[in-house]
Amino acid sequence: MPVPKHIIEQIQKLIPPLNGSLHKGQSGRVGVLGGALDYTGAPFFAAFSALRIGADLSHVICSPTAAGAIKSYSPDLIVHPILREDQTVDKLKPELSSLFSRLHVLVVGPGLGREDYMQKFAKLAVNLAKEQGMYIVLDADALLLVGNDHSIIKGYRRAVLTPNVMEFKRLSEQTNIDPKIPPEERAMHVSRALGGVTIVQKGASDIICTNTGSASEEEAKLSKVNPGESTEERVVVDVQGGYKRCGGQGDILSGSIGTMLAWGKCFESGAYGDKDVPSSRIPLLAAVGGSMVTRTASRRAFAKQGREITLTGVVTQDMLPEVGGAFAEIFGQGEKGWGSSSSAEGKL
Repeated sequence: MPVPKHIIEQIQKLIPPLNGSLHKGQSGRVGVLGGALDYTGAPFFAAFSALRIGADLSHVICSPTAAGAIKSYSPDLIVHPILREDQTVDKLKPELSSLFSRLHVLVVGPGLGREDYMQKFAKLAVNLAKEQGMYIVLDADALLLVGNDHSIIKGYRRAVLTPNVMEFKRLSEQTNIDPKIPPEERAMHVSRALGGVTIVQKGASDIICTNTGSASEEEAKLSKVNPGESTEERVVVDVQGGYKRCGGQGDILSGSIGTMLAWGKCFESGAYGDKDVPSSRIPLLAAVGGSMVTRTASRRAFAKQGREITLTGVVTQDMLPEVGGAFAEIFGQGEKGWGSSSSAEGKL
């Protein structure tokens, strides 16, 4: 079933116009928090896909043990090696707070790992992002934080969680979702159990749900929604993806959703558009748009690389040059699309 037309039209309203009216930064400033000794590819894929889909600036906030490798992957990324194992939370807090004031969205989890100091810094980052009203994407090992302590994100409706099959199973158990509920309905229940955060249940089709219930005054103030506002919406994205799912595809998804949330923040603040899309809808719209682009990029990369012996075999890096073409395929050319009628294929 195609994504409803009105959803596509609302996503397009969040896309920055390519007409020369915006200055650097008004098409999104994205932060990715993750990257430790063993994990340097994931934060790179998330941060670089954010640029590929159209963010102006992309930052990686990582451990010094990961910074050198990430910097070597691309000079386009701004790398902050400030998550030091010997650093205390209190000393890190003002530095992170200052950095977040320059960002529109925070993606937490790609390459985060499970080391105690990285998990503590991730928790600090989420709390600071909430205080500043930022949009947040939680992926990979950041989902452990939510599973262990729901209060970290519960009721914060500017958050998107992107669990894979095993992460979703664990999150469903941790939120006490009845296993007898049909699998295609569980994301709606997880969203409600976590106070209305948007859930992207990744799978053969991506099931994207927001189920809030009424917002308390405190939740409404924090999430910038009207008190008592209630939303219950489910969108299934069954856009054809590649037949082989690369290990870093989820990182590309989180970066793509991150950019679309950053666009939502710019739209919300009046940088462009007429504010006719409610802030409460931005997380779901960004999740749907990011899912569509990522799945399409996967399909395009697989069509070129496949896994046959005569081809090179598709890997995550093959998806990056396809993000632009995937975006143009879904949203078209012109001012609110990819911007050019020439070939939309890029190079790494």
